[in-house]
Amino acid sequence: MEVTRTFDLLSRYAELYAHKDDALACKVNGSWVKYSTADYINNATYISHGLLALGLKKGDKIATIANNRPEWNFVDMGVSQAGMVHIPIYPTISKEEYEYILNHAEPSVIFVSDKALYAKIKPIGDSVETVKNVYTFDDIEGAKNVKEVLELGMKNQEKQKSELEKIKNSVTPDELVTLLYTSGTTGFPKGVMLSHSNLVTNSISTSKCHELGSEHRTLSFLPLSHVYERMVNYHFQYKGISIYYAENMGTIVNDLKEVKPHIFNSVPRL
Repeated sequence: MEVTRTFDLLSRYAELYAHKDDALACKVNGSWVKYSTADYINNATYISHGLLALGLKKGDKIATIANNRPEWNFVDMGVSQAGMVHIPIYPTISKEEYEYILNHAEPSVIFVSDKALYAKIKPIGDSVETVKNVYTFDDIEGAKNVKEVLELGMKNQEKQKSELEKIKNSVTPDELVTLLYTSGTTGFPKGVMLSHSNLVTNSISTSKCHELGSEHRTLSFLPLSHVYERMVNYHFQYKGISIYYAENMGTIVNDLKEVKPHIFNSVPRL
């Protein structure tokens, strides 16, 4: 299976790693919740169908503001294979930076992870003309939840299936797949445009640095909104390595003891 676009990784999973019961995992209320290969592929596809059912089209932009978790991947792949553009934003920046990025990027939909981020982002999203909906990953009273998009996708899968296949077949490796905003050390954050090929070629090239494969695990804790962790996230998926997402930065030591990863990414600070 040749991978030339990020969402081709899902076809590779189906072909080579269909047996996995822990393609992705995260901690919920102190216990590890695992998602199988089928769970991953189905949820990503439901996101695609759901976004199309909401009236979004190829080229529209979707923002995520969240910690590392499987839902981030469901949205990332769902957006990618629907020909849309993913804008992952750091969950720790200032209100002013959020206002600038969201007004500059003009997303149609925003996904946020938790109650604190929802309280911060919802008023900003309401003021951005292009934003139609803000959804949460955690269950938050009064907020729209990602489950609504998934359920909409499930209900409309037969209706949207041919449209999604048409879009997937039209996406070329050199098309824009993401906008990444810099930390803004020289003024306002700059939006960096990256294609499928930019991410995929680096992921495949770095995957040749080791012999680990589908029987191995990694622990992910660097932010997926940063291009390094995101690129290696695809690298791990290309190799079929199980990805366990740390609960938070303060739990890394305990998470390492529990997961016993064979490989992980780090930085000098850690």
